[in-house]
Amino acid sequence: MKKILLCASGLLLTCSIQAQSVTDALLYGLDNTNGTARFRAMGGAFGALGADMSALSLNPAGSALFTYNQGAATLSSVNSSAKSVYFGTNAKNSDSTIDLNQAGAVWVFTDKSGKSDWKSFSLAINYENQNNFLNAQTAVGTNPTTSIDSYFLDFAQGIPFGIIANNNFLDLTYQEQQARLGLDGLIIEPNTTNTYVSTLSGQSNYFQRNTVLSNGLNGKLSFNIATSYKDRLYFGLNLNTHFTDYTRRTSFYEDYRNSPGHDNSDGVQNVNFINELYTYGNGFSFQVGAIGKVTENFRLGASYQSPTWLRLTDENRQTLRVTTDEQGGFFADPNVTIIYPVYRLRTPSRLGLSAAYVFGKHGSLSFDYGRKDYGNSTFTTSSLFFDQQNQNIEQLLTAANEYRAGGEFNIKQWSIRAGYRLEESPYKDSRTLGDVTMYSGGLGYNFRHFRIDVAYTLMRREAATGFFEQGLTSPAQYRLKNNNVSVSCVFAL
Repeated sequence: MKKILLCASGLLLTCSIQAQSVTDALLYGLDNTNGTARFRAMGGAFGALGADMSALSLNPAGSALFTYNQGAATLSSVNSSAKSVYFGTNAKNSDSTIDLNQAGAVWVFTDKSGKSDWKSFSLAINYENQNNFLNAQTAVGTNPTTSIDSYFLDFAQGIPFGIIANNNFLDLTYQEQQARLGLDGLIIEPNTTNTYVSTLSGQSNYFQRNTVLSNGLNGKLSFNIATSYKDRLYFGLNLNTHFTDYTRRTSFYEDYRNSPGHDNSDGVQNVNFINELYTYGNGFSFQVGAIGKVTENFRLGASYQSPTWLRLTDENRQTLRVTTDEQGGFFADPNVTIIYPVYRLRTPSRLGLSAAYVFGKHGSLSFDYGRKDYGNSTFTTSSLFFDQQNQNIEQLLTAANEYRAGGEFNIKQWSIRAGYRLEESPYKDSRTLGDVTMYSGGLGYNFRHFRIDVAYTLMRREAATGFFEQGLTSPAQYRLKNNNVSVSCVFAL
């Protein structure tokens, strides 16, 4: 596969930024409730509880509640499925994977002299997969009015034909490249110097199938320090390094042979438009938090998570396969993978408040509240070419509240756990992407110096998504479901 690196000239930045959208901003701003099996089983409601490796990702003060050195590692089996409805036709797709979801350790240092009010401090390091990008979605149906030609026409209108036809593909902006693909694929043709029309003879009822396959992760490695004051107040700090690796392949197929007015003996009969995106990069964030014991059993917590500042690179490849009765099959393929200039994304900060009641050794109840303003997400470069994308983010996204609740009941060596999570839609119009609801449960068995925890979580969300950002934007309705089984080994060090 041939790769071409584009330098950061103004012209090429115009090309590059077309790949970023509101959806891409959310991709790295949304978090799943990943982590240890105990954390997941209790809905992630650990902001005031602490003493769990994944509690540090919510409130860094939680490591000060450990009483001995501890390590933990978690494996998760993830099944992601999507049911779709597109113009009355149902479809379903799913995918599965197993990954290392969490691994970390904490070391506790106590003041044995009894002379200081600062009773202990702890150091911890923890890796966590914040978001697993595993996703498989297929939508199939007959669109009564809109074809893929509207996508190419939307880009092409107003561009002089000579610019598109007489320049190398890599010398064109992103807008001009899309128009060029439509021309090379015989889907559109020039009408006047600056206008274009569709070549399709059919007038309606276009059979369409869109498949999206994605994979990868958004990982976070946290370095934590926390301390305890009089065993009543706990303070903590996380310094986080982030890394992301994301691949997405979309395949859009359209057939015209049953479209009224279409000539089955001449012209384009069907097209397959393939887009392959690879995004990778790294970033930084920090967290501060505090937990206070109001009484020996009742605790309150507060935490702040800074924005995550990411540096990302996109690689993109596009191929258009066209079938005609006269020519058989051919490809409108530039045969290049375009590596765009590095850009930056700032995801929103998060404020968290929490409460917990601990029934001694018998169990606990906890509740967490969090808030993120997704409208504060921003793309940046050394230039100002992201103005339109950032305006779209501000207009479409809003602040979202998150609620978590969890409980644990201990019977000798056994622990029984359950949890619930609700996160509101980040969109002002929640029909675009609905609320997240998650139900969870799990068991744990304590071997004194070693513990095994198991958790099951079911997450659901609805969405209405168009196949393309412009032109062909008819939405398919999706019901998304994620089943997760996690197993943690927790051991004394």
